[in-house]
Amino acid sequence: MGQSTEELSNDIAHTRESMTANVDALQDRVSPSAIVERRKQATRNRLLGVRDKVMGTAQGVGSSASGTSGSAKDSATGAVDSIKGTAQGAVSGAQDRVQGTPLAAGLVAFGLGMVVSALIPASEKEAVAAGHAVDAAKEHGQPIVDQARSVAQDVADGVKETATQAAQEVKDAATDSAGRVKSEGQSGVDEVRSQTQS
Repeated sequence: MGQSTEELSNDIAHTRESMTANVDALQDRVSPSAIVERRKQATRNRLLGVRDKVMGTAQGVGSSASGTSGSAKDSATGAVDSIKGTAQGAVSGAQDRVQGTPLAAGLVAFGLGMVVSALIPASEKEAVAAGHAVDAAKEHGQPIVDQARSVAQDVADGVKETATQAAQEVKDAATDSAGRVKSEGQSGVDEVRSQTQS
């Protein structure tokens, strides 16, 4: 015998819900915005993996930092895709060499920054600012240098005086000890003479 109308209605409703979920999942899968979001997430995960390998794992990273890095990564995604093939080998090699050493990674980044800054000529404003900085350093630094010299001279005088006193005390102790040894030696000689004569 067949199924009741109520059972058929429940089966149809269940099938409809299942098909709706499948269609929604399929639509989400082929939606351009969903594809872009998945690509962005994959890029974030790769960059975070590189960061964790270089800097070590970080606990409690703030959401503002991830939001900022996410927007920077979004704007840089096109550039990353264009140079991905050529840089992938270099990044892989660098990861192997600096994995877990944030100090080394920082030094490498600082060195690269210095090289890049040396290649870019200074602007007129930068040259003027550097001149002002040098003048200000000379003006404000001279009293500090004079004070440091004064302190160093005081320390040197104190060390010299202490060393002179210590040397005099050693000399006095040695003279005193030599006198005692001499007197004891003389008294020993006198005793031996008196014993041999008697």
